[in-house]
Amino acid sequence: MSGRIVLVDDERHLRAACTQALELAGYAVEAFSSADGALDRLSPDWDGVLITDIKMPGTDGLALMRRVLDIDAELPVILITGHGDVAMAVQAIKDGAYDFIEKPFASEILVDSAKRALEKRHLVLENRALRSALDDVGGIERAIIGRTPAAERLREKILAYGPTDADVLIRGETGSGKELVARNLHQFGPRRDRRFVAINCGAMPETMAESELFGHERGAFTGAHSRRVGKFEHADGGTVFLDEIESMPLDLQVKLLRVMQERLIVRLGSNREIPVDVRVIAATKKNLRAAIAEGRFREDLYYRLDILSLDVPPLRDRRDDIPLLFHHFLALAATRHRRAPPEVTPETLGALLHYDWPGNVRELQSAALRHALGLAMGIGGTEATSAAADDDASGGGNRLAERLASVERQVIARELARHGGNLKSTYESLGISRKTLYDKIRKHGLERLTPESD
Repeated sequence: MSGRIVLVDDERHLRAACTQALELAGYAVEAFSSADGALDRLSPDWDGVLITDIKMPGTDGLALMRRVLDIDAELPVILITGHGDVAMAVQAIKDGAYDFIEKPFASEILVDSAKRALEKRHLVLENRALRSALDDVGGIERAIIGRTPAAERLREKILAYGPTDADVLIRGETGSGKELVARNLHQFGPRRDRRFVAINCGAMPETMAESELFGHERGAFTGAHSRRVGKFEHADGGTVFLDEIESMPLDLQVKLLRVMQERLIVRLGSNREIPVDVRVIAATKKNLRAAIAEGRFREDLYYRLDILSLDVPPLRDRRDDIPLLFHHFLALAATRHRRAPPEVTPETLGALLHYDWPGNVRELQSAALRHALGLAMGIGGTEATSAAADDDASGGGNRLAERLASVERQVIARELARHGGNLKSTYESLGISRKTLYDKIRKHGLERLTPESD
């Protein structure tokens, strides 16, 4: 990953060696012998990392770090420290530093720390840009979120079809957002101030479907104790949305066709025709032409519905919109549950982008909700797990995870004790990075075994 690094160290030879190692790794480095001048390179939108020695004449590394974090609390600062300053550096991490490197160190350790810090910085800036994009959009862009050509074409069709007042057939997979599109066709049309009545044709009991749509008179059938106004009559002047139109029984399709042609309904138990002024928007997740060939859908109704049609793209065909949508849903979920939105790590974004999303936007929204609650996202084999998810999966506590954590804690505690709390010797003996060791020390509550307690 390319990136910019500001390096501050008063030791000329160490400064030159660090600059060379970082430049060989592909980074653009500006080196300074003191804090003077370094701060001028930094800003809240700067896409780099600061690496500074702690012990320096004038403004030392800790004072520099505090000034940097005043500029941007999420700007990564990596501290270079001598062995006697480890406890100070550990405290600095608690105060906001990203990492510290203990002298002497191999160039690979410096490059690895810089790489991870730059990844985090780029992610922070990307998240800010996404949030800014969400804040800046309005109108149709706020309703149909996305920057891909597929999202743009969908918005264009909604804006083109909305004002026409013509009936529309929406095609799209489960969870792709067909009802959202229907609501926006209504919102950007001449009926926006009247009712939008949504009907799930697949959820209506077949025996009650006609009454549900067109209403009934008192005594029309057993249990009809009073007159009922149907959905079409209720929506008079507005829009009727018929979701899962492919699920409608054939005999009801005949009656719907007549209503659409004549804009007249007849309540069950009545002979009186009642005019209705409605726009009909239908949606299907099935191939209606195939359903016609199989005798499950009327061809004449299909052509009556298909005055205007549009296709809602599946999420896998607009992958570049996934980060923007995920941040949107994450912010909504965090607000609803009164939580701070959790960090979206590069690993999480990678999992989101490489998953095929058979449940489309609805599945992405559910994943964002679980992430906001600290649970596993539940997408394929790349789940972001949490303690709560482990508890759910095990029905009251993941005993295997607890045993492994206990063994890990014992091993780390033993190595820390064997090396007298020296972090460098401990992480080298364990074959892990210094940052990983510190994270595990915090996880297992082993700070008392480190120089921090001295």
